[in-house]
Amino acid sequence: MSRLAQTHGLTDIQQEILSTVRDFVDKEILPVATELEHRDEYPTHIVEGLKELGLFGLMIPEEYGGLGESLLTYALCVEEIARGWMSVSGIINTHFIVAYMLKQHGTQEQKDHFLPKMALGEVRGAFSMSEPALGSDVSAITSKGVRDGEEYVLNGQKMWLTNGGSSTLVAVLAKTDEGHPEGTAPHKSMTTFLVEKEPGFGEVRPGLTIPGKIEKMGYKGVDTTELIMDGLRIPANRVLGGQTGRGFYHMMDGVEVGRVNVAARGCGVAQRAFELGVSYAQQRHTFGKPIAQHQAVQFKLAEMATKVEAAHAMMVNAARKKDSGERNDLEAGMAKYLASEYCKEVVEDAFRIHGGYGFSKEYEIERLYREAPMLLIGEGTAEIQKMIIGRRLLEEYRFQG
Repeated sequence: MSRLAQTHGLTDIQQEILSTVRDFVDKEILPVATELEHRDEYPTHIVEGLKELGLFGLMIPEEYGGLGESLLTYALCVEEIARGWMSVSGIINTHFIVAYMLKQHGTQEQKDHFLPKMALGEVRGAFSMSEPALGSDVSAITSKGVRDGEEYVLNGQKMWLTNGGSSTLVAVLAKTDEGHPEGTAPHKSMTTFLVEKEPGFGEVRPGLTIPGKIEKMGYKGVDTTELIMDGLRIPANRVLGGQTGRGFYHMMDGVEVGRVNVAARGCGVAQRAFELGVSYAQQRHTFGKPIAQHQAVQFKLAEMATKVEAAHAMMVNAARKKDSGERNDLEAGMAKYLASEYCKEVVEDAFRIHGGYGFSKEYEIERLYREAPMLLIGEGTAEIQKMIIGRRLLEEYRFQG
């Protein structure tokens, strides 16, 4: 293990899991990540390896065939995977959010049906909340589900699905008017539907189309897609939790743990950027000595390492707070905000240390430089995190006049 980003108080089992994941990253991900990323190729053999390690069921309870581990263990594994290639951690994350939502809010029948297959990676999850025109304004969704006997008919267009093509189960947020009279607050008239589909692109089941991959600046390899519903019929027993009008709360609960995940990804990418920067600084010579011996570069390395440590500590704190059963939206928002911002800064500093070579696709830092910006947006922008943090602070420090 590296000297930076150590986590104290881990059990022997947690340490063994992390050691196994780190070895897998070093042997199976890092040697091929940049090549696959440049080709925008889905990492099939890596995903199969993660299945064998049991990571698709890391937080799924043992009674459903998972490992039953904590959010902290999961987040630390994500940190290690993102250190190898952030796109792989994205493949795991959306699956994990759907499994978490099922575990927390699903009916017993839904848990029994989906969780054992999800633990094995046989059913793969995707999470669909965003739409083309709404950004962070979830209350403005227009996708709609209308009851028709023992089914719901869904219509609408969703956006930014990670695993949109490769998944076989999508948690889709849509408006439902049933039981919610006109004038009901928007967030109380939303429902999460569990939509099963075939993997791939095009019409993946009657009424459901995945048009194709969205071309992106970074975060390649993983398939990011749209989702179009046109008369999609879903059995009523595929309403998450069996009750309409709870979808907003289901999604926000999933996003909350997702923010810990994004913070962990930021920590992993930042750690890898530091490793690349400190290594290159000791190999590159200018003015007769390694650039690591120049004070300006040492200052930069000191700042980078401090940011890696600070982000890791906040991420661990947010995960432990959630594991304790306490409300952690403040800690998760802070961790996501700080880790993503620091990740961007550490990656840019490593890029600067590489000089002109950082601009070359032959060097790994070029890939990280394109990947880091996604973390500034995923699971809520910095501005959204600040809104959450500010509101929670005012709750905690309410003025008593």
